[in-house]
Amino acid sequence: MDLSSFENQKIEKNIADPRRWMALAVLLTGTLLPPLDFFIVNVALPAIRRDLHASPADSQLVVSVYAAAYAVTLILGGRLGDIYGRKRVFIFGMLGFGIASALCGFAPSPAVLVAGRLLQGVAAAVMGPQSLASIHAIFPAEEKNRALSFYGATFGLASVAGQLLGGVLISADLFGLGWRSIFLINLPVVVLAIPAASILLRENRAEKSDVLDVPGAILLAAGLLAFVLPLIEGRENRWPWWCIILLITSIPLLMAFWHYEKKKELRGASPLVYPSLFMKSGLRKNLAAAFFFYSLASFFLIFAVYEQGALGHDTLATGFAILPLGVGFFLGPWCSPAIVSRLGSRTAAFGMILEVAGLILAAILSLNGITSYLFVPLFFIGLGQGIAIPALVRLNVDQVDPRFSGLAAGLVTATFQISAAVFVALIGGLFFTLAPDGVSAAEIQFSFGITTSAIALSLGMAAMLCWKR
Repeated sequence: MDLSSFENQKIEKNIADPRRWMALAVLLTGTLLPPLDFFIVNVALPAIRRDLHASPADSQLVVSVYAAAYAVTLILGGRLGDIYGRKRVFIFGMLGFGIASALCGFAPSPAVLVAGRLLQGVAAAVMGPQSLASIHAIFPAEEKNRALSFYGATFGLASVAGQLLGGVLISADLFGLGWRSIFLINLPVVVLAIPAASILLRENRAEKSDVLDVPGAILLAAGLLAFVLPLIEGRENRWPWWCIILLITSIPLLMAFWHYEKKKELRGASPLVYPSLFMKSGLRKNLAAAFFFYSLASFFLIFAVYEQGALGHDTLATGFAILPLGVGFFLGPWCSPAIVSRLGSRTAAFGMILEVAGLILAAILSLNGITSYLFVPLFFIGLGQGIAIPALVRLNVDQVDPRFSGLAAGLVTATFQISAAVFVALIGGLFFTLAPDGVSAAEIQFSFGITTSAIALSLGMAAMLCWKR
């Protein structure tokens, strides 16, 4: 590291950056865009199929390629920020995301669109962890809960608003762009965010600059891809043979990665992931809690099917039906600092308990056919999620040395994405086993009640794992 970078690190340790709150607004664009572009595309798939004459398989790839690329490269993205500087990597990822969005927006064929989505997923994984890692680096301890509340609110807003925004943009048909506007809307954001990041963000990185572990990155990407891709594609394709083979192959690949990293750390070299970090039981337990916590991702799938199959609502009505959860998700992070002052490290568990209560109430209402009050449990599910996310993120990131905050951010975000893939496969599989195509509304209601209860059980396990004294 050069002298000026070292001096910057010294300054950052002793003086809080006076522009940190303006910098946070820029960093939150890196939090907003990745989940927004995952959810926003769902409502556009019918229009994409019509315009590009895409097959059902092409439509599925538009979603799954992004999800797989994002999940597989998140840890690498976080580590790049630790090594090369989080400001630099954030700007590079934002630029890549803008180029990929333009490629998607002007795609003349399904193949080009899928390639653009692949690049989007990788760029999102490079950009996203820098937001969380930089928050950890630039804010003093007494302000972190407030800053993470903004992070949680932004994450929640992106997750819930994506489908509604997609519907609005396509319906408005701005400049005759149709579905293309859902990708091109990113360009003005990127054009504004990159110069703002150049001016407002202060560079931060590990004091000791490591060398990127390329073989480790390749092994991890291969292992995670072999694990995640079948989970994303398997259910839609009725679990073909290649999905099973990939899942089996992922085990030796991930084991080889772990043994390689352990040997590299023992030699004093710089691995992609430091196995010694996992000697801390707190990090292991909190990452396990993050895994069970994000089982809620499967709720969005089964709720949409329940609303349309059991209650007969159209796509727009289904989007509005989820709004109480979005309102709760947005409000939850603002409650989080006050709850932290009373409950401390138990805040994440408290939020999860609210979610469990909301899910159980939703299951009871569904099983009894009382749908007019569903907005109440939905609000509490969102509120609990909004309270728990910033608290759970901090529980994980605080377990590691600040120089590894990018790695920690990548680990927790990758855990969320892998959890989403696993639980969408498991909970979705259970839901469609209980309510296959052509069943009655009552059977869909029953399936929704059972699978919602299963999600509640998973969140209960997450709450127990992160309940600290």
